[in-house]
Amino acid sequence: MGNSLFWLIIGMGLATFLPRMLPLVAFQNFQFPPFLQGVLKNVPYAILGALIFPGVLFIQEELWFGIVGSAIAVILASLGINVVIVVIGSIAVLTVVSLFVSM
Repeated sequence: MGNSLFWLIIGMGLATFLPRMLPLVAFQNFQFPPFLQGVLKNVPYAILGALIFPGVLFIQEELWFGIVGSAIAVILASLGINVVIVVIGSIAVLTVVSLFVSM
């Protein structure tokens, strides 16, 4: 069992590594047009919005937490801040807000 589990993990690692590595190697010397570069820079923000915004609409308990968190995320994203910082910033603001609400 241990040997097959090892090969299963190796196989899954290759299955996720190869599709990420091959375009990197294939397009290493390729320069994308400026318009396409601009579009690709916005993909993380679009994905973030597509994943999080529907959840905000279906909050059952404290809807305004979702509204505040979304507003902070939109403000930070519009400033051009890194996606990770946008998420961390929204979490930090909601943490502070929840501390004041629970008092």
